[in-house]
Amino acid sequence: MQVKSEIRHFIVENFLYGQDDNTLGDDVSFMESGIIDSTGVLELVSFVQNKYKIRVSDEELIPTNFDSLKLLVSFIEKKSASENRA
Repeated sequence: MQVKSEIRHFIVENFLYGQDDNTLGDDVSFMESGIIDSTGVLELVSFVQNKYKIRVSDEELIPTNFDSLKLLVSFIEKKSASENRA
């Protein structure tokens, strides 16, 4: 649950300018809702890599991994688990 709150906080502070009106549900598409654009995705990837000490490959930069809180948290948890085993 901590990962989700950290990601939510980052998005609210950096893309919603601190205005959390509770529209950022777990399944809300960042791109479709206009919360994050293509440049914002790069900022989000940078944050995720630095914060969670994981490496995101070009092949992993897909909506299935980065287009909602739920998808992103799932990706981070899987990636962290696999990198910790390596």
